[in-house]
Amino acid sequence: MIELDGLTKAYGSKKAVDNLTVNIRPGMVTGFLGPNGAGKSTTMRMVLGLDRPTAGRARITGRRYVDLVDPLRTVGAVLDGRAGHPGQSARSHLLGIARSNGLAPGRVPAVLETVGLGAVANKRLGTFSLGMTQRLGIAGALLGDPAVLLLDEPVNGLDPDGVLWIRGLMRSLAAQGRTVLVSSHLLSEMQDTADHLVLISRGRLVADESMATLLAKRSARAATVRTPQGPAFAAVLERAGMSVTTGAEPALHVTGEGLEEIGALAFEHGHRLDELSFRRPSLEEAYLDLTGGDLEYTSRPVGSPEEPT
Repeated sequence: MIELDGLTKAYGSKKAVDNLTVNIRPGMVTGFLGPNGAGKSTTMRMVLGLDRPTAGRARITGRRYVDLVDPLRTVGAVLDGRAGHPGQSARSHLLGIARSNGLAPGRVPAVLETVGLGAVANKRLGTFSLGMTQRLGIAGALLGDPAVLLLDEPVNGLDPDGVLWIRGLMRSLAAQGRTVLVSSHLLSEMQDTADHLVLISRGRLVADESMATLLAKRSARAATVRTPQGPAFAAVLERAGMSVTTGAEPALHVTGEGLEEIGALAFEHGHRLDELSFRRPSLEEAYLDLTGGDLEYTSRPVGSPEEPT
């Protein structure tokens, strides 16, 4: 478990992290979200002892990182994609980490196979693509077989197959009872991967709840219906308490409670349905709803009156 208690980091008068209190629990993938500049990377650096908190504390399995006897056996981390000297091989790079941390050299081929780099173990890092380098960083994080993992933007540089792989890896690690904290700006990927979400904005905690709960509370759910009897069926749905609008196309856009009853209502009233599709709740909608007013950088349309000329 990762425990943050009143964690604060100030640079002069500006607080990058502001009184952050949250527990990251084992057995699930926790998504760590927030706009650029929200304090995510600073928080991770304080957890790992790379930055000293101004106030508060961060604990991993009950101890500060600097107090861990065998840190790589307890926590593995990927904070950026860079790894090793370009003239080193992947095997040599990981062997150096293993030897300097008292880890068995036999773990090196095992983690290289786990991340899909077994066939290129002897290639120089300078020849690696961004995705291969990212996989190597994850291999280093897994080297000590840790109970806690912190991954900052782990899908950077990965192709679609790699994204599916890292998703499956994170979920399998969580299923083994490990604590997995992952930061990412790819909200659709987080929606498919994370069980729980911690969202911060301007250094402060905005949300700490399960994915299902956050989506249910913050995102609209809607259905699209196509039927030859559009106006008549719209009246049926409205009497059932749903809201119905008609778009540019001859389709009914339905929101509200009881959407799962649309098919039964059509059958009951003798209406043929040519289409009934549901739009699942969107993490992107919930995220923008929670953080939209706190973006560090905003833009306006090209040619707007405010644009300098």
